[in-house]
Amino acid sequence: MALFTNPSVLSAGFNRRACVAALAASPFVLTARATTPPRTSIKVGQTTALSGPLGDLGLAMHNGAKACFNILNARGGIQGAPVELVVRDDGYDTTRALNNAVELIADPDMFSLFNCMGTPMTAAILPKVKASGIPLFAPFTGAVAVRPKDMRNLFYIRPSYPDEGERLVQHLDTIGIHRIAVAYQNNAFGKEIFEGVRLAMARRKMPEPVAATVETNSTDATDAAARIAAQRPDALLVGIAGKPAVDFIRAYRKQHTGTALYSLSILGTALTLKELGEDGVGIAISQVVPMPNSSSTPVVREFQAAWKALGVPQEPSHLALEGFINAKAFALAMQRVGRNASREAFIDSTWKMDRQDLGGFDLRFTAPGANASRFIELTMVGRDGRFIR
Repeated sequence: MALFTNPSVLSAGFNRRACVAALAASPFVLTARATTPPRTSIKVGQTTALSGPLGDLGLAMHNGAKACFNILNARGGIQGAPVELVVRDDGYDTTRALNNAVELIADPDMFSLFNCMGTPMTAAILPKVKASGIPLFAPFTGAVAVRPKDMRNLFYIRPSYPDEGERLVQHLDTIGIHRIAVAYQNNAFGKEIFEGVRLAMARRKMPEPVAATVETNSTDATDAAARIAAQRPDALLVGIAGKPAVDFIRAYRKQHTGTALYSLSILGTALTLKELGEDGVGIAISQVVPMPNSSSTPVVREFQAAWKALGVPQEPSHLALEGFINAKAFALAMQRVGRNASREAFIDSTWKMDRQDLGGFDLRFTAPGANASRFIELTMVGRDGRFIR
């Protein structure tokens, strides 16, 4: 199959020599059947944070997806149609995200929305998605509240926040730690994590967790840390993200150093770990994709080659790998119906798709509202700020 060489689709920073090496490692096999009328490209739209306080998250996931689509397009796309990823920066602002989504949906050539980021942003755009019938593939949020069971055009891959909380509680129960405290953000995100952890502990007949909330502006982080430190728990689960998490963990480390700290994948961003410095060492964090430096996993090896070909200055990360996997899953679902399929055909086909192995990472879309991946593993922050198992 001839290489796709349209510079308007391939990113300006794309390294063609590295691409050739990446192609040799890529297991993409595109065999979808042709239909009519012909589509010149498969256009997918993304609103995400490329700037602002969570811009590092959005940029990592976007670049991971772009690395995957670049390799796919260099192989000729899907029956000759390249996947064109159209991104709009929302700065993690709900109003901007909604406006971006409205603009993207209004484009008559837009086939799907893809990998949009954030719980409040997803909640804001869901009514527009439902009304339009456009697929929304792999939103980046673990919130159950934005996983309605009546939307067949909404496809989740990552496990929910309660799923991650369940995995952490299971681990603590297995190693005999039952005196657990929970610090959680005082918003829908944090409350969902706390309730998931509380129920997981109740199912195992563990004592009710000690709990404290932290406001999003983190003004009460020190007080919350003091309240929990006074109870001297054996383990502390941190259901907080961004600056409030940094402020709380720093305050807690000053008041009590003997507690094992656990958190969810949302904490483990490069910027958060950099700001935590030594205070982050030893925190156990659940992850929803494999280690991005694991050469034993085929999909990770494929990601590493594609990431090198992309040529961006960012370090490969769990978030970048998640974006890559999401893009690969979309391409796999799209290739089943072909370049000229309708949205309805794509939706129907994806729900009928059997379990798929993306290279050591399994997916199965079972029902609206459910996540296609069950992958969750525990990692630990090492001395250099990198993750270890």
